[in-house]
Amino acid sequence: MVRKSAEKRKEGVEKFKTRIHASALTDRWDKCIINSVSSVFSAVKCRVMKTLLSFACGAAVIIGFELLGAPNPSHHVYELRLYHVNEGKMDALKARFGDHTDAIFKRHNMKSIGYWSPEDAPSSQNLFVYILEHPSRQEAEKNWAEFQADPEWKKVKAESEANGALVDHIDRYFMDPTNFSALQ
Repeated sequence: MVRKSAEKRKEGVEKFKTRIHASALTDRWDKCIINSVSSVFSAVKCRVMKTLLSFACGAAVIIGFELLGAPNPSHHVYELRLYHVNEGKMDALKARFGDHTDAIFKRHNMKSIGYWSPEDAPSSQNLFVYILEHPSRQEAEKNWAEFQADPEWKKVKAESEANGALVDHIDRYFMDPTNFSALQ
C-alpha cells in the first residue's frame, strides 16, 4: 500500500509537472501572440502616423503657396470695362444700366462690383467705367455670350439706340487681385 501511495504521489507529481510545463508553453505562446499583435499595432500606428504627417506637410505646402501669392485656379476674375460714350449719350447709357442692364447681368451670373463716372471733364462727359466679377475667365466668356443672346437685352439695346449708338467703343481688361488686395 505504501508502494501504491508512492506511485500515486509520483504519478500526481508527473501530472503536475506536465500541467506546469503545458502552462509554461501556454505562457510562451501567449507572450508570442501578444508580441506579434503588439508588433502589428506598432506597424499600423507607425503607418497611420506617417500618413498623418504626410497629410500635414502637404497641407502646409499648399497653404504656404497660397500665402506667397501662387496662382489659385479657383479664384474669381474681375473685368474692368471702359465705355467711350458718344457725345450727348451719357444720360441714356446710365439710364439703360440702372433700369435694365444690371438686372440682366445678375441673371447671367455677372456680379457688378461698381459703376463710375470720372469727375473731371472731358472724361466726365464721355467715359463710363464699371467692374464685374466672374467665377472664372471661361465663365465670363460664357456669361457674355448668354447675355448678348438674351431676348430682353436685345430689346432694351435696340430701344435705347433708336436714335443712334450710345457707345463708340469699349476697352475691356480681365484682372486678378494682388495678394495684398481687399478683393480676393
